[in-house]
Amino acid sequence: MPVPRIAWEHLPASVRHAVEALIGPVVSATTVGDGQNSAIATILQTRQGRVFVKGLRTDHRGVVTQQREAAINPHVRAVSPELRWRIEIAGWDLLCFHHVDGRGADYRPGSPDLPHLVAAMRRLAELPCPDLPSVYFRRAEQRWADAISDPAAREVLAGNAILHTDYNPANILITSDGHAEIIDWAWPTKGAAWIDPACLIPRLIACGHSPASAEDVARECPAWEDADPAAIDLFASALTRLWSEISQDQPGEQWKRALAVSAQQWHEHRSAAMIV
Repeated sequence: MPVPRIAWEHLPASVRHAVEALIGPVVSATTVGDGQNSAIATILQTRQGRVFVKGLRTDHRGVVTQQREAAINPHVRAVSPELRWRIEIAGWDLLCFHHVDGRGADYRPGSPDLPHLVAAMRRLAELPCPDLPSVYFRRAEQRWADAISDPAAREVLAGNAILHTDYNPANILITSDGHAEIIDWAWPTKGAAWIDPACLIPRLIACGHSPASAEDVARECPAWEDADPAAIDLFASALTRLWSEISQDQPGEQWKRALAVSAQQWHEHRSAAMIV
């Protein structure tokens, strides 16, 4: 379920004072509407400029995502905003990022944002993979173990690429000059580089692409062309199973149902191609 969003002024005074001790007095605060997983997500205007602060209470089960983002950020700054600091105070865990003036990407067919998205994904695939504890940086073959029961089959997911995996259009910020920044690193994963374009495909289908045109976008990522088609088939089946389970567990969230339908359409497309 989405985490209820609160405004900056509703944080405890001790938390606000601690933040201002790091960035200076806050002139104004604008709550960001997009997103599902942060209780506080706000753009803070100071005399020195703007920053973006997000966070959760330390007793929230999702607070591990704060730790993941803090751990991976130094390794993905070529494609993501820089993390300035992280603090835990008065029951809150907060991250402060350099502010990026951008909008969520448009994934519709023909969108001029798609080449910028692909360029960012290509840059990400070229970054060296860090050696981080598994609690912050799961291996793909472990992360999708529930959806692929055969341990030997799961090994096709293994690799040394940094994966984002959550290509919600709101997680891709397009700046005024067309640059794409990848944000919200709640699920950083180590695995085969083709997995990220595969995770993008159901998102594209949900935004109006056919499975074939969605794969045309994925094909712009070099790792896709190098991947074993059988491995992609296996992963498409796994994503179908996962999104179906997620949508059934939380039927009130229509976007999850839409992704379940999109994943199924992609899986059927690939299955039909196998028969031909």
